[in-house]
Amino acid sequence: MDVHGTVAEGFEPVRDAFTRNFTALGERGAAVAVYRDGQRVVDLWAGTQDVDGTDPWEHGTAQVVRSATKGVAAAVLLLLHQRGLLDLDAPVGHYWPEFKARGKERVLVRHVLNHRAGLPVLDHPLTPEQALDPLRGPEAVAAQAPAWEPGTGHGYHALTYGWLLDELVRRVTGQGTGAWLASQITGPLGLDLWLGLPESEAGRVGRVGRVEGPEPAGGPRARPKRSVTEAYEDPASLTRRAFAAITPFPDQNDPAYRAAALPATNAIATADGLARFYATLIGDTAGASRLFTPETVGLARAEESAGPDRVLVVGTRFGLGYMLHGSASPFLTPGSFGHPGRGGALGFADPDTGIAFGYVTNGFRKTVTADPRAQGLVRAVRGALGL
Repeated sequence: MDVHGTVAEGFEPVRDAFTRNFTALGERGAAVAVYRDGQRVVDLWAGTQDVDGTDPWEHGTAQVVRSATKGVAAAVLLLLHQRGLLDLDAPVGHYWPEFKARGKERVLVRHVLNHRAGLPVLDHPLTPEQALDPLRGPEAVAAQAPAWEPGTGHGYHALTYGWLLDELVRRVTGQGTGAWLASQITGPLGLDLWLGLPESEAGRVGRVGRVEGPEPAGGPRARPKRSVTEAYEDPASLTRRAFAAITPFPDQNDPAYRAAALPATNAIATADGLARFYATLIGDTAGASRLFTPETVGLARAEESAGPDRVLVVGTRFGLGYMLHGSASPFLTPGSFGHPGRGGALGFADPDTGIAFGYVTNGFRKTVTADPRAQGLVRAVRGALGL
C-alpha cells in the first residue's frame, strides 16, 4: 500500500496504524490529519477516491462525514451564544414560536445540543425529496410531540438534531447553518469543509459506500449486545425510528444531497479541513485566531448528558453539541470533545494536549460511534504522546 503525506518526528506510529487500516481492516480510501498546538503533525492519505473506483485519492480529496457534521454545526450555536445572540437556557419557542406546539414549551436551546429534547423521531418520516427542502424538516419537528418529557433523559437525535439546530440558526441570523458556517468560519479560514457543497468543488468529492471489515477479534464478546441488535431491528423502537426519520435514506452520492445543508448528516470535508476546524476551536492556527473562548470550550466539553442512551441503547456522554470521551466513543483523553460519523469519520479536539484530529473515509462500516479504523489511529496518537 502506497501511503502519501508526512508525519512529524515522533508520530510515525500513526503512519503504521493508517497503513494497517488498508492491509488488515479493509480500508479502500481515506485520509487522516492531526494538529498539535495549531501545527500540523500528521497529513496522510492513500487508496482510491471512490469506494468502487480506481482513481487515486489525492491530497485534496473530500468525503461526506455523516454525523461528524454534528460537531461542526454545534460550533455555530455555541459561537452565537458566545457573541450574545443566543441564550442557551431560553426556550426554543422564544426564537421559534411555532415550535411550542404539543408540549414542547419547556424545551430549552441546550436540550437541542445535549440530546435531551425528547424529539429523536418523526411520526411521519420525510421522503428524501422533502428532507432536502430546508423548510420541511423544521416544520415536521415543530409538529411532533416529544417521545419523553424534555430534559428528563437523553437519546441521540440522529437526524432531527439537524433540523432543530438549523431552524434556531435561521431564526437568529436569517441564514441557514451552512451559509452562516461558510461566511463566518470555513470561508474566512479557507477550510476544505462544506455544509452545502458548492458545484465548483464537486469534482473533489469521492463516492462513498458500504464496506465489510474482518470479523472482530475476541469472539462473541466483541459483538454488539443482543439488546442493541434488537433495537436496530425492531421497527417500533426509538433506535430504528430515529434513524428512519428520513425514509428511505438519501443516496449520499447524489449531487442534490451533497448540495443541500443537513446539519446532522451531510457535511463534506477533507481530513485536514476537519482537523484544522477543531484546531482553530481550541487555539490559534497559522493565520487564524482561536474561535472558542476558554469559557465556550468549557461548555463544549462539560458533561450535560451521561448514562443509558434511549436511542443508541448504550451508555453515551454529551456536552453541548459534542460527544465526550467514553466507552461508546473513545477519544484521546477524558477532556476531549468531538463527534464520530456513523461508519467511519471522526473529528475531535483535546484542549489538554492541544491535539485536533480529523479522519475521513469513503468506506462506511456497520459501526455507529467507534469505528476500529479511526480508533486505531487515535490509539497511535495516544502512544505517540506517551499517554
